[in-house]
Amino acid sequence: MINEEINTLTPPAKTPETNFGGLGIAPKILDIISRLGFITPTSIQHKAIPVAVEGKDIIGIAQTGTGKTLAFGIPLIQQILKSENKTRALIILPTRELAIQVDETIKKIGRSFGIQTTVLIGGTPVRPQIRELSYNPHVVIGTPGRINDHIQQRTLRLDKVSVLVLDEADRMFDMGFAPQIARILESVPKNRQTMLFSATMPDGIVKIATHHMKLPVRVEIERQGTTAKNIEQELFVVKKDQKLALLKKLLEEYKGSVLIFLRVKHSARKICDNLRYIGITSAEIHSNRSLNQRKEALEGFKNGRFRVLVATDIASRGIDVKNIELVINYDLPENAEDYVHRIGRTGRAGMSGKAISFATPEQGSMVRDIEMLTRINLPISKLPEGLPASTQMTLERAPQRNSRGPRHSNRPPQRGGQRRRFR
Repeated sequence: MINEEINTLTPPAKTPETNFGGLGIAPKILDIISRLGFITPTSIQHKAIPVAVEGKDIIGIAQTGTGKTLAFGIPLIQQILKSENKTRALIILPTRELAIQVDETIKKIGRSFGIQTTVLIGGTPVRPQIRELSYNPHVVIGTPGRINDHIQQRTLRLDKVSVLVLDEADRMFDMGFAPQIARILESVPKNRQTMLFSATMPDGIVKIATHHMKLPVRVEIERQGTTAKNIEQELFVVKKDQKLALLKKLLEEYKGSVLIFLRVKHSARKICDNLRYIGITSAEIHSNRSLNQRKEALEGFKNGRFRVLVATDIASRGIDVKNIELVINYDLPENAEDYVHRIGRTGRAGMSGKAISFATPEQGSMVRDIEMLTRINLPISKLPEGLPASTQMTLERAPQRNSRGPRHSNRPPQRGGQRRRFR
């Protein structure tokens, strides 16, 4: 069926009505994405697709939630359809959830053309994966660890890969996957197209670009650390033992779906149990949960069975759910960059969103790091009634290096501000 579709890449008499026209996308693919409801390309799609469909190496710098999957997925499918020697593609991602979601997107577009995919992730049996690999799928999607397992077992050969995608590359380096990625890069042909997408550009990614890519075109839609403009951000300074009570107050105020981020997975069960006790449906997703449990929690959150999803940073880039009303940073992240990825779960695809963070008084330096990265002065709100702020509830931190302060400020909070104390 693939060979039959090759001839359909020439323009027909009439192309579908879509703003994706003019990006170099084949008409048959345009028809599919139009029927799927993709009408207007995002900024990263508009800039990356014309470069990628020409077969050039590309480095795409864009924050989470900007549509990067289609930015590499559409060119990848087009390269497969144009190829006469059965082009194979490999997509590497940091988490199981991301791999599954990318597979779903590729299938939606590629199914009509007979494109076959295989997902290689941990937490699932190896034998079915080996069986699927024996059918020589066009696209292999997986996490670095499981891909390397198959390479070592000689159940996966990468000598015919002509399109390589590294998605959320900075996250993979943060998670310690650099050695596995290096081994994969040694196994794929040097003559290939490489598409690398990331929210930031750490040294490890610069090294890949220097040593493993051919004159890559850099496409950047926002300054690193930029948060979506349509996300209203807010900060509460709260004692650790008051966090749960504050959370319950906020869940009374906000009635939509809520994503809660924690630093440690052991707190997730406690929070879920407390929420269920007061009648709020919730689920947890973290590394201690099996893949099936994580899939069930995510699907339940997507379809509304669970109003609240409690997650660790394993989900900060692995959740693609529409219409999340509120993201709550119950714990501030260890790295300021993770703050950007966490709050990017709301306000997706141009919609408005809300992000609220809890900080204890001694976490002033962590707040300052977030503000310096995002260039946003996070507005501090007064605690709701019933949670009076004591005299110690001002945020203790050092002065910012730039005396002029952040370049951008978010709209003021509706609850009234709280004084900052700089030392």
